Amino acid sequence: MIQRQAVNEIIRLANQFKVMVITGPRQSGKTTLVKSVFTHKPYVSLENPDVRSFAVTDPRGFLGNYPQGAILDEVQRTPELFSYLQEIIDDSPEKSQFILTGSNNFLLQQSIAQSLAGRAAYFQLLPFTYSEIKDNYSIPDDDELIIKGFYPPVYDQQINSSDWSKNYISTYVEKDVRQVKNISDLLLFEQFLSLLAGRCGQELNLSSLSVEVGADAKTIQSWIGILVSSYIIFPLKPYYRNFNKTIVKRPKIYFYDTSVVCSLLRIKEPEQLKLHPLRGALFENMVVSDILKTRIHSGLSSDLFYWREKSGYEIDLIIEQQNEPLAIEIKSGKTLNSDFFRNMTHFRSVTGTNKSVLLYSGDESLTRSDGTTISNWKQHYRILNI
Repeated sequence: MIQRQAVNEIIRLANQFKVMVITGPRQSGKTTLVKSVFTHKPYVSLENPDVRSFAVTDPRGFLGNYPQGAILDEVQRTPELFSYLQEIIDDSPEKSQFILTGSNNFLLQQSIAQSLAGRAAYFQLLPFTYSEIKDNYSIPDDDELIIKGFYPPVYDQQINSSDWSKNYISTYVEKDVRQVKNISDLLLFEQFLSLLAGRCGQELNLSSLSVEVGADAKTIQSWIGILVSSYIIFPLKPYYRNFNKTIVKRPKIYFYDTSVVCSLLRIKEPEQLKLHPLRGALFENMVVSDILKTRIHSGLSSDLFYWREKSGYEIDLIIEQQNEPLAIEIKSGKTLNSDFFRNMTHFRSVTGTNKSVLLYSGDESLTRSDGTTISNWKQHYRILNI
């Protein structure tokens, strides 16, 4: 098992709170991690029907079996436990008494807000980052990596990524979607998923998506919320400080893992990807997601933005550092050319900032006279001081 980057932050938080809540997508490694960190805690899976039935019908009796606390896995399956957990932890001075994990953020947040607010630390564990796998596994080239993705089972169990992603999507639709909202037409929802995959890295246009899917805008918005809460996608909000009143204000949509996007788009081989019209968007999605995962696992803010003017100028990623926007451009090409810097030059002239970074597939590392740092995307955690 590789050492996860998130371990130090999880231990730090667990030493301050009575309850540690670890959420994230299915198969991101939550169970493996908590078992390795909290070795002194008994492990209980609430996916087990017998265990879950006991927890639901007799919450006091169930929790009474764990006077020193426990790891309760997939705890969103038993919301009945949370009120009883509140009583137990309020009567105990111990820190990190219960470790709760779950793969559905929406259901967990509801239960925590009602019963454990102020008592629980909250942490998101996402799939592997590039820096986590680079020293432990054979790393494919960028096209292969986009298809393979970063989910632990693909590496730990050496499962074919196309087979794994296909089954992952099927399991997600059957379990998480039905758990949050009983969608009657699963085929329509799966069609919506595929159409959304074709829009990765693009602005979210609910009206356009509604027309193509054949569902009203409120339904589409509801489905977007389900995908966000179950860690399939995340929105990137637009960045603005009244620099220009003509900026675009719709969020962009990214997937946490590009293997899921490739599966939905039926991209199975690098040869397909090389000439695919969405290759640049998929590369950008991979880099943005990796930066987000690295920041979250390090305990940093997950606030990432993009910037676009209606005139066409755009910055792929904005990170605020000491109240100054850091502009990051992401390019899938291996050869530097002047077009790579056009948007950053305009952004600096509008905002007055002198911080900018170009992350691309090439190998050159240098700093331009205008202060722009150029580096291969795999070095982002060093360049961005994460």
